[in-house]
Parts: sequence; structure tokens; C-alpha cells
Amino acid sequence: MGEEGEGRDRLIERRKNDHVEICAKEDLSHGYIYWDDVKLVHNPLPEIDLEEVDISTTIFGRKLNAPLVISAMTGGYGKAEQINRNLASVAEQFGIGMGVGSQRAALENPEVARTYSVIAEFDIPLRIGNLGVPQLIPQGLSAPLGIEEGKKAMEMVDAHVLAVHMNYLQEIVQPEGDTRSKGGLKALERFAKALPVVAKETGAGIPRETALKLKKASVKGLDVGGLGGTSFSAVEYYRARSAGDKTRTNIGKTFWDWGIPTPVAVVLANVGLPIIATGGLRSGLDVARAIAIGGSSGGMAGRLLPAALESKEALEHELATIVHELKAAMFLVGAKDIKELARTRAIVTGRSKEWLDQLAE
Repeated sequence: MGEEGEGRDRLIERRKNDHVEICAKEDLSHGYIYWDDVKLVHNPLPEIDLEEVDISTTIFGRKLNAPLVISAMTGGYGKAEQINRNLASVAEQFGIGMGVGSQRAALENPEVARTYSVIAEFDIPLRIGNLGVPQLIPQGLSAPLGIEEGKKAMEMVDAHVLAVHMNYLQEIVQPEGDTRSKGGLKALERFAKALPVVAKETGAGIPRETALKLKKASVKGLDVGGLGGTSFSAVEYYRARSAGDKTRTNIGKTFWDWGIPTPVAVVLANVGLPIIATGGLRSGLDVARAIAIGGSSGGMAGRLLPAALESKEALEHELATIVHELKAAMFLVGAKDIKELARTRAIVTGRSKEWLDQLAE
């Protein structure tokens, strides 16, 4: 590997380390909690026992003990292996899904593949690989990734499906961002016709028009990744501020709250495909809310990262609490299983309702 390649590897490693450190330490929150707009109707006579509540489900043909996916967090640098090991261990223990961070770094530098492939050591019922749409099309002198690279990414983590993420909000703030998008849909379609692809947003949501295009492009499911969780514009704001880049700092601040709120995106993107509702979920109650408005499962990262950095035991406590909260919510609405929860009446209020009302006009 030449000096230019080594420099790029160091840049990617530093960026990935920055992302995790910033997500763990800085305030990346938004000024409004959209999940609180979703209200479930209380049932004072649920006519079921709490211990009867069954939270198991099936998504992408994989049986999960709970409708939960540990959303893509990291990979590609030193600390990532232990973080992913902790996450994979509890994903196996609780029988839930897990995704890894973008695997582009490992395709370019096999020395860091171990930071991702560690999850293949665990019996996780749904393992999700990860590549980005920007890397499927030419970016300057960089050749696009092809189907073979997609297969390698899946083999690396023994993935059942491959998330192909759309992250242009983050890319426009990064000084090294990939901002060419023309041809992205066709490239994604090529992947989806050859591999089991889940189209994944990373913080800005998916509108109905795009969901329909993605369905036509043969994707197997959607991860709506909406506004309300970790703002990657905010993450890049902190990186830019630390580097003294005033222009990027201002751009990151300007677009901090950009995107479609996750509950709104779940409703809009309901086009007959499985939906992972990622973006701002804080509890098992939020998971229940997501399923009641059309989601198939809830994706979580922000609540779990601090525990993953602390210890496996801390992570076990967080997941156990989330599971208990989900069962409690289902009990209080009288839903004995996930199918009944999906039929439970949910009321959308506040700014989320305003979004939906405006888009329905």
C-alpha cells in the first residue's frame, strides 16, 4: 500500500473514532421529541396476563425474540472490535438483530476486517452488513464498489441482509464527503437484484415517493432512519469545530435538525415492505409506538452506545429494561403479541401530525 493509501486509512480510522467519541460524549439531541407525539390508547381491562405477552416476531424471514435491531454503530478502527463484541454478545443473548457500521474501510484495508467480522462468532438471528450508496457510484478518482464487494461485505459478517445506506446529509458536512448522487438509484437497484438489500437512511428519513422507488428497485425492506435520533450533521459540526473549520461548523449547525421525523417517516414509508424504525427510540414504549404505526421492528443505537462502551453487563441491563418496557406497553393496551400490537390504535399528535396533515393535502 502506498503513502496515499495509508494516509486515507488513517483518515478513515480517525473519522470513525471521532464519530463514536462524539456520539458518546456530546449533546446531539434535537429540540423536540417526536416519539412523544405518538399516543397509544390505554386499555383498563387488558384481559391478558403480563407473562403471556409474546414479543417474538419474524422479519426478513428471520425469527427474533423481540422486534429490536441494534442499529449500525461502528467498525474499522481499534476500539470498534470490543464495542461490536459487546453488542454481538447481547444480540445473541436477547435474540435480536444487529447491524455493523459501514464496511467500506475493511474492503479497502483488510487489516480492520476483524473489527466487523467479530459479530460472526455469535449466534445472532439477524446480522446486517453495511455499505453506502455514495460508494456504489464514481466519486472523483474512486472506483465504485461492485456486486463482488457487496458479497464480500456480507461474507465478512455472515450477513443475512445488506444495508445500503443513504447518508448525503452527513456527506455534505464532511470535508472529505462524497457528494455525487447521480445514478445512485440505478446502482442500488443493481445491488438489490443480486443481493438481499435493505435501503437505510441515516438520520433524515424516507418520504413516500422514495419508498415507492426503492420498492420498485427490488429492495427487501427499509430502515427509515429518521430525524429525532443522532444527528450526523451535529456529529460533523463537532468534528469541524474541533478542526477549526468555520464553514463546515456553520453548515453542520444549519442542518442540525434537517430531515423527516422518524414517526412521520414510518407512516410515509409504509409501502408494503418490512420497516425498521430507527431514529430517536429511547425505550421499549417507543418500540411499541413504532410498531403500532406501521413499523416491523425498532432500531436503536444512541441509547445503547454508552453501555456498549462501559461493559457487556451494562448493555445487558439496558436491553433487559427495554424488553420489559415493551412488554409493559403491550400489556397496557391489551396486545398479547406483535400482530395484535400492530393492530392497536395509535393517535399521532403535535408536530408529527402537522407533518402528516400537510403532506396529505
